Amino acid sequence: MLFICYPKCSTCKKAQKWLEDSGISYELRDIKENNPTRQELEKWQSLSGLPLKKFFNTSGMLYRSLELKDRLPSMSDSEQLELLASDGMLVKRPLLITDSAVLVGFRESEWEALLK
Repeated sequence: MLFICYPKCSTCKKAQKWLEDSGISYELRDIKENNPTRQELEKWQSLSGLPLKKFFNTSGMLYRSLELKDRLPSMSDSEQLELLASDGMLVKRPLLITDSAVLVGFRESEWEALLK
């Protein structure tokens, strides 16, 4: 299981604590140091069943400075994937990737349903 996070993010810290308290082992990956690739993002989006827009960190400064709220609707999936792969700070986190599922963001009930 792969846990992708930004160590300074409070939600990521909460998710990591939940994983540890639940006794769930995982591989940690810092999204700022090791950004997901386009191929990974394509695979994860397909596995998650979520629209690509759900992978964007809409509360991030970079998202706002690039005015993506207005730009995303007119962008193709290919353009969105390239953008997400260009900077980890654009990607919503944490991400939890298993062999059969991808969870975007931390909602304890969803994580519990998948992992317990």
